[in-house]
Amino acid sequence: MAKANLKNKKSGFFQSGKLDITFLSLVLILLTIGLVMLFSASYAYSLEYYDNSYKFIIRQALFAGAGIIAMFITSRINYHFWRKISWLVYVVTALMLIALLILPPMVSGMSVKRWFAIGGFSFQPSEIAKFAIVILFSTLISANQKLMNNWKFILFLFGVLGFTCVLVVLEPHLSATLLIAAIGVVLIYIGGLNRKVVIAGVVLAVCGVAVVIFTQSTGFIGYGSDRIKYWLDPWADATGEGFQTIQSLLAIGSGGILGRGIGQSRQKYLWVPEPHNDFIFSIVCEELGLVGAVLIIVLFALLVWRGFTIAMRATDKFGSMLAIGLTFQVGLQAMLNIWVVTNTIPNTGISLPFFSYGGTSLLILLAEMGIVLSVSRGANIEKVK
Repeated sequence: MAKANLKNKKSGFFQSGKLDITFLSLVLILLTIGLVMLFSASYAYSLEYYDNSYKFIIRQALFAGAGIIAMFITSRINYHFWRKISWLVYVVTALMLIALLILPPMVSGMSVKRWFAIGGFSFQPSEIAKFAIVILFSTLISANQKLMNNWKFILFLFGVLGFTCVLVVLEPHLSATLLIAAIGVVLIYIGGLNRKVVIAGVVLAVCGVAVVIFTQSTGFIGYGSDRIKYWLDPWADATGEGFQTIQSLLAIGSGGILGRGIGQSRQKYLWVPEPHNDFIFSIVCEELGLVGAVLIIVLFALLVWRGFTIAMRATDKFGSMLAIGLTFQVGLQAMLNIWVVTNTIPNTGISLPFFSYGGTSLLILLAEMGIVLSVSRGANIEKVK
């Protein structure tokens, strides 16, 4: 009877195992700090351009509340549900990405085609594309373990990944393209593909991207080459393309070891362009200093560690890959954002998870964290049988 009850719990739509409190706590801590820093970084900009200091924080807080609800809902849904709709999610996402390229830009003042605007809300299908790749590759690889040395199957996986990346890079959205490509490659690797094949594929991809970026042309190619140019020397156009990077570095430097204190940033007063978005970490460094910045980096590292721990305890390959993919996405995105803000890599326009302004992105992110918690519930059900 006990085994029968266990089977029902694992196969039902909802599951009732205990979720991982450590992972949940890390998510909530990062979210709380992120909301505080978003308000601090945004109120001057919001007052200047919208005559309302609370515009960004109110909207973000509402989405955070909705995201927490979504996180607990997805944590209760049996994670195997996502296996059943993985192709549906991917196809719908691909159609949205194609529609973006065909339709004129939906957000006024934007020449790039990254956003869908519906009923006053805007979102980036590339955010959903990350999730779509995670659940689709987790489904395909876990169901076809014996084919991981079959070159036709591997080419199919790389074909799906390449098709998705092409759609996103044409927006153009280089940072999302890099994230999606990295997530796909990591899942293929942990799925069992030979290490040498993965390394060879990565080297070829990097060489291809380098050739494209350094070729002086039009469209996204010129866009990428400009980013490289002003990364190497932002002072070459200190009042133009290099302005944001220079102001970011000034903010980081002025923070020192202990920072100026929460709310005491000077660079957020219209020096760092849109400080509530991709460059919010520079304001974090200015107000919290090196100590605060390192603490936040440690929190992200702990979140990744705990997510991987949940993956290793998962009861099946699908759950393990799902947890790794979603956790890796957060960790890599945070790392890339910090590298951009510190000018370690070219500016790719990538947000900092839990911190940067963006309601729908935050909602999707918290729902994804709920799926990781769902995997932890499944593992705890297995323990109590």
